[in-house]
Amino acid sequence: MLARALILAFVVTLPVQAQTKFSQPEMLQGTDPSLFKPLTERKDVVSWKLLAQVELVKLKDRYVPQFSDNVATLNKKEVKVQGFMMPLEMGDKQSHFILSAMPQTCAFCMPGGPESMVEVKTKQPVKYTFEPLILSGKLEVLKEDPTGVFYRLTDAVPAK
Repeated sequence: MLARALILAFVVTLPVQAQTKFSQPEMLQGTDPSLFKPLTERKDVVSWKLLAQVELVKLKDRYVPQFSDNVATLNKKEVKVQGFMMPLEMGDKQSHFILSAMPQTCAFCMPGGPESMVEVKTKQPVKYTFEPLILSGKLEVLKEDPTGVFYRLTDAVPAK
């Protein structure tokens, strides 16, 4: 359900120039994700490899994330994360969006699972970009979020 909402929000909220740029189906079909330059690992930024240390376990009639101890210790800590913006609001500036480990190669495809995305809520709106962002804020490790999100960064601000 969250994935479907994110896809719809991404397509609907892209700035007009981005929608024009990617409106031709031949530009989207067959795009090889390996053509995109991967994020450069930085020691001052939480690694996506670390955030991927989670598995789903069955609890009664549902599945919940079980985080590694290394990930669980990040809960409510000030951290830096880097990734690609997936907007959830209209406009050129965003204050609520998804930060993803990989760029989207298709407006209808999610670039990964919930372990490769962080919901972001910023203090001030951030200009929409296709380039990777580095943000600083308080990370929440979500054990039972009804939307299926594993991570949320609040009070986020651009960082270097």
